[in-house]
Amino acid sequence: MPDAITVASVVEYKTNVELLMQQEGSRLRSMVTSDGYVGKSASVVEQFGSATAQLRTSRHSDTPLLNLAQDKRWVFPADYEWASLIDSQDKLRLRIAPEGMYTRAAAAGMNRAQDDVIIAAFFATAYIGENGTSTETMGTVGSGTYDVGVNVGGTASGINVAKLQAALRLLMTANAGDITEPVYAAIGSYEHDLLLKEIQIVNKDYNGGSAVLENGRVRRFMGFEFALTERLAITAGNRLIPVWVKSGMHLGVWQDLMASIDKRPDKGNAWQVYTNMTIGGTRLQAGKVIRINCDDQI
Repeated sequence: MPDAITVASVVEYKTNVELLMQQEGSRLRSMVTSDGYVGKSASVVEQFGSATAQLRTSRHSDTPLLNLAQDKRWVFPADYEWASLIDSQDKLRLRIAPEGMYTRAAAAGMNRAQDDVIIAAFFATAYIGENGTSTETMGTVGSGTYDVGVNVGGTASGINVAKLQAALRLLMTANAGDITEPVYAAIGSYEHDLLLKEIQIVNKDYNGGSAVLENGRVRRFMGFEFALTERLAITAGNRLIPVWVKSGMHLGVWQDLMASIDKRPDKGNAWQVYTNMTIGGTRLQAGKVIRINCDDQI
């Protein structure tokens, strides 16, 4: 005959909850410009070219009328959404209210989607012209002027100081000299590991005694601020590392992240957690975005 304690015992589980390992916040949104829009497309910015002064060679000469180049950049929206149902009967068995964690997980997925949109726009076709029907591809602008080759700093090499120097030089050349805004670079964990092997980064004698590492992380170096993300694309074995200034990239927002929890009478009064957003990204100027090609062994 079982004792009283055995009969009275119940199964008890901890009510602590956590999300599985995942990126929750957007790593890149604060590093690009952003604005809100309505309609099926939006003109992000009116762009005017540089004016060149003309030397006056004689008295009473005709006033020179010189055209100023003008263009537009366009962004187009795409819709993202996620939903899941929670049965009322399931809630009775859980001893927790799962809606909050479902909403948090959904928001994390939406934030990652924002990074994906920005990452895709770094090197994607940009739409320009009066109606956004003309295109500009990264590979054709300036005959590859804004690319750092995979062999810079070593044959088929990964990220290194030589590549960062080349990218900075391209940015400075395209921007006609000094750069007055922060320069960002998005790297993966593999590239971060390679940077930790660069003597110029880990040895203070090479960087003026300033601290490049913070808690073992490469936060900034040579004017670059690094964003760590595992969502960068690999093309033909090369990871494409974007280097940019904030004014060179744009995230258009038609509907920012929205979340709702509603009862669904058509689904047995289950609770539905729903999130959605409508966004689009574009490169604003090729000269403000540099592509570093890095061999990736992963």
